[in-house]
Amino acid sequence: MPPVGFPDTDPAAATMLCRQDFHFDLPEVLIAQQPPAERGASRLLTLDGVSGALADRQFHQLPDLLRPGDLLVFNDTRVIPARLFGHKASGGRFEILVERILDAQRAWVHLHASRSPRAGGLLHFDAGFQATVQGRQGELFELQLEGSQPWLDVLEQHGRIPLPPYIAREPTAADRERYQTVYAREPGAVAAPTAGLHFSPELLEQLTARGVAQTFITLHVGAGTFQPLRVERISEHRMHCERMSVAAATCEQIRATRAQGGRVIAVGTTAVRALESAARSGAIQPWSGETDIFIYPGYRFRCVDALVTNFHLPESTLLMLVAAFAGHAEVLNAYRHAVQQRYRFFSYGDAMFITRRPA
Repeated sequence: MPPVGFPDTDPAAATMLCRQDFHFDLPEVLIAQQPPAERGASRLLTLDGVSGALADRQFHQLPDLLRPGDLLVFNDTRVIPARLFGHKASGGRFEILVERILDAQRAWVHLHASRSPRAGGLLHFDAGFQATVQGRQGELFELQLEGSQPWLDVLEQHGRIPLPPYIAREPTAADRERYQTVYAREPGAVAAPTAGLHFSPELLEQLTARGVAQTFITLHVGAGTFQPLRVERISEHRMHCERMSVAAATCEQIRATRAQGGRVIAVGTTAVRALESAARSGAIQPWSGETDIFIYPGYRFRCVDALVTNFHLPESTLLMLVAAFAGHAEVLNAYRHAVQQRYRFFSYGDAMFITRRPA
């Protein structure tokens, strides 16, 4: 099945919107470099999609904003320790970031070196194993791991957690646990679905006791999530592809929730992208494959009623998705408020709870 592109988006909105329309000034000091002391010990800014009203809360108050019969949709992808280091046969140093494992021995990787290796070149990793360059496709290199040990095992033993580029430090042992949701189970992401980092087992139990149901999709977040837009017109941007899966049981839970008057609440923009990709025909359907869905103002949502999300980069596709969900002016106003109130931004930062703006 081909990737999902730009469904149900108003062409006029695409023509008019520019990258600068999603700019906001962010002091560097507000970019969180460490997670909070405990999961859920974060602030929560709420944005009402109907009125645009804002309220400052704490994340542990999230259950107060939900109702019995609501359904939380989590992304259960697991971050792999995808960074490795080594040297080429010539002696030059390199670093790789595994973007996608193709099979036990083959992977697509981002490779940074003073000179790019050619097909057939042998790479020597610091941990003592080797890989051969099979070829290149755009920015990605295909590597064939030598020996019988599979990529996943090698990464778990020797890889480093790939913290986002705006976290200006090397990962620590603590990041292996904190840059991972407590419900992560499907290995394949190179970046965490960070809205889920706020949820502790205790909070999940509280939500269950309140009558809020939980279900899961899988979307393996790729390094492209950090790539800036390189075009001025939004309509000219093409999203990177990410693997995703929405199971039949999840679709049934969503249909039942809607039929009983409950809300479908996506935890993170990755959950939004997966659900809206699976609902491209108008109704949620089981689906597995790749999505390059790009959601920006003018998009007509089919599946998601509310959203838990972190604060996103200026001029990013994720900020555009949130603006499509709750209104361009309303979201930028919320971000200005967050800056003024010294919220912590990005992966290890604070969160928002947003209800959808009526179409």
